[in-house]
Amino acid sequence: MRSQTHGRLAALVTSVVVASAAVIGGGAGAGVAGAAERSPDGAPALPTTVNGGAWRSGHLQGMAVDRRKGRMYFSFTNLLVKTDLRGKPLGSVTGFTGHLGDLDLNAQDGRVYGSLEYKAAKAFYIAIFDGDRITRMNMDAQSTGVVSTVYLKEVTKDYTADMNRDGVFDGDIAKTPDHRYGCSGIDGVAFGPAFDRRGGGGGVQLTVAYGVYANADRRDNDHQVLLQYDVRRWKKYEKPLTESAPHTSGPAAPDGKYFAYTGNTTYGVQNLEYDAHSGDWLLAVYKGTKTRFPNYSLFVVDGSKRATVGTVRGQQRPERGQLLSLLPRGLHHAPTGLYGWESAGQYGLVSLDDGRYYLAEIGTVQDGGATLQTGRAVLHRWTGRTPTPFTAVRKPAAP
Repeated sequence: MRSQTHGRLAALVTSVVVASAAVIGGGAGAGVAGAAERSPDGAPALPTTVNGGAWRSGHLQGMAVDRRKGRMYFSFTNLLVKTDLRGKPLGSVTGFTGHLGDLDLNAQDGRVYGSLEYKAAKAFYIAIFDGDRITRMNMDAQSTGVVSTVYLKEVTKDYTADMNRDGVFDGDIAKTPDHRYGCSGIDGVAFGPAFDRRGGGGGVQLTVAYGVYANADRRDNDHQVLLQYDVRRWKKYEKPLTESAPHTSGPAAPDGKYFAYTGNTTYGVQNLEYDAHSGDWLLAVYKGTKTRFPNYSLFVVDGSKRATVGTVRGQQRPERGQLLSLLPRGLHHAPTGLYGWESAGQYGLVSLDDGRYYLAEIGTVQDGGATLQTGRAVLHRWTGRTPTPFTAVRKPAAP
C-alpha cells in the first residue's frame, strides 16, 4: 500500500516527463507501421514495438491493445498511460495510491478493465477505464470520471480469512497461516470463454486471478485461483473510485471459481491472457520457491478441457472444487506431473489471437537525478518450443 503522498507526487511529476516519454515512445525504438500485416477488418497495422514511455511510477504491470482504434494502454502500478501505436502519449490517469495491475480490453463495451487493490483497506476492485474519455495527461482517477470500480467480495473474504482461527487477521504478510489459499489479492485479468461452457453471450467472462503469497511452509497455497464474472450485469455495481472511503458495491459471489494446480508461485498470476487462436489460457508468474516443484514462469491452461470437480489439494479440511487442466506441452516435471515453460510475460502479455503476442520489456532511465520506469510492448510469435515458447518478430529490413 503506497502512501497518499507518493500517489500525488506521481501525478505531479508525470507532466514533467511527458516530453521525454514522447521521445522515447516515438524514437528509433518505436515500431514502424506496416511492419505487420493489416488486419482483415481494416484496423491499423501492428508495429513490432510500442514504447509506453518513461515515468516516475511503479514498474510496468500489464498492457492492453485496442486494435480497432489504434491505441495501447500501459499500467505502471499507480499510473495508466494511453498511447497510439507509435508510442505517442495520448493521455494518462494518475493519483492511484493502491496497486493497479494487469489490464485487458473488453471487446463488448470497448473499455479497459484492470485489477486494483488496497490491501490496508481490505478492498479489491476491478477498475474500468473509459478510454475515449482519457483525452489529456494527468487526469485524476477520483475526480475526472474516467474510472469506475466494482468491488470483489470473494477476494476480500479469502484474503482476510483467519485460517488458524486465533481471532486475529495477520495482515499483508506472507509468513502466516492466514489468507485462504495464500490469497494476497488479485493481479491477472482477461476476457475469454466460461470454463464450464455455460456462460451466456458466447460464454465471454471476465477472469480474475488471485495473487498468492510465496510461502514454502504451507501446503494449501499450491493452486492458482481464478474467478469468473459475467460483467454484463455490472453496471448496477459500478461506482467512482473514492480512496478515502472505499465502497463495497459488487457481486455477492463470482459466477465460477476455479483452481489450477501449478505449485506455489510468488504473488500468483501476474499476467493472465486468453488466446482465441489456440483456445488456451496463459498464466505468466514470478517463479515459486518450493523446491519440490519445477517453478516454471509460464503455465498454460488447456482450453479444450472443461473444468472438472475434484479435490483441491493441500487444504486444512477436505475441499472439492472446479479444477482446470494444464496443457500437456512444453517442459514436463515427472515428480509432480506439471507442464510449463520458461518465459517472459510477467510484466505484460497480450494475445493478438493469430499466434502473435505482445510481451512487455521493462527498464529504468535517469532523468535529472530521478529514476523513471520504462516499458514497451514487443511483438512475438508463439512457437511452443522449450524451454522458451516465444520468438521475437523482427522488423523487415530496409530495401
